Amino acid sequence: MSGLVVAVVLFAALLHASWNAIVKAGRDVFLTTVLVSGGAAGISLLALPFLERPAPASWPWLAASVVAQLAYYSLLAAAYRAGDMSHAYPLMRGSAPLMVALASWPLLGEKLSAMQMAAIACICAGVLSLYLASRANGQHTGRATVLALLNACVIAGYTLIDGIGVRLSGAPAAYTMWIFVLNGAGLLLWTLARRRRDLARYAATQWRVALVGGCGTLASYGLALWAMTRAPVAAVAALRETSIMFASMIALVVLREKISPRRWLAIALIAAGAVLMRVA
Repeated sequence: MSGLVVAVVLFAALLHASWNAIVKAGRDVFLTTVLVSGGAAGISLLALPFLERPAPASWPWLAASVVAQLAYYSLLAAAYRAGDMSHAYPLMRGSAPLMVALASWPLLGEKLSAMQMAAIACICAGVLSLYLASRANGQHTGRATVLALLNACVIAGYTLIDGIGVRLSGAPAAYTMWIFVLNGAGLLLWTLARRRRDLARYAATQWRVALVGGCGTLASYGLALWAMTRAPVAAVAALRETSIMFASMIALVVLREKISPRRWLAIALIAAGAVLMRVA
């Protein structure tokens, strides 16, 4: 992985942690998720007329990705309602890269080097250590754990789907924009059918969430997909999990969560994995 790709993925990780913190801090987690998704869809819709259309071969993968990501947003909101971000986020983001690494070899034919595998293992070890530290402090629930692990499977699924789809598209930017347009439309229609009045009242006072969060999630995933066209999918997916490090910093400074020495040690493991991935 080149220095540019590493820097882009790390920035994408920071953006990802930031918009997740916005969702977690919202008064209504699900409606905040809908606003973030809707904001990304609106921005994407404005940009699509100026972008090249994705190749026809990528559209089946795009459709599969949209289905998976609608499930992702729903499980994300449910996991954050059930437990703390410091518990759910590491499980969701940390379990996924190992699944991607194991699946990308037979599906994508990507053979990772020993050092890349060591980097993936290091990052995953840090993530799991972070989870164990949260568990020791009683910061988890069984429901949150189940929802987070289910979402990890979904994350691994759409990561592999989009890793293939974006390569077939010939137009990574447009492929990404279409994902967000269709995701946002799906969530919005479902919410209008179930909670129309709640959404209207919430959006009237929280419209900035749609703008800021939408920009964050769009840029985060778009940059990650671009990186997947320049480096192995599993390597990008693992390095992107350094968002847990950024999420911990945000939790400490913005959300004012207490971080124990054990949690800082876990964060250090994740950082070490990022450095190892850089030199692999």
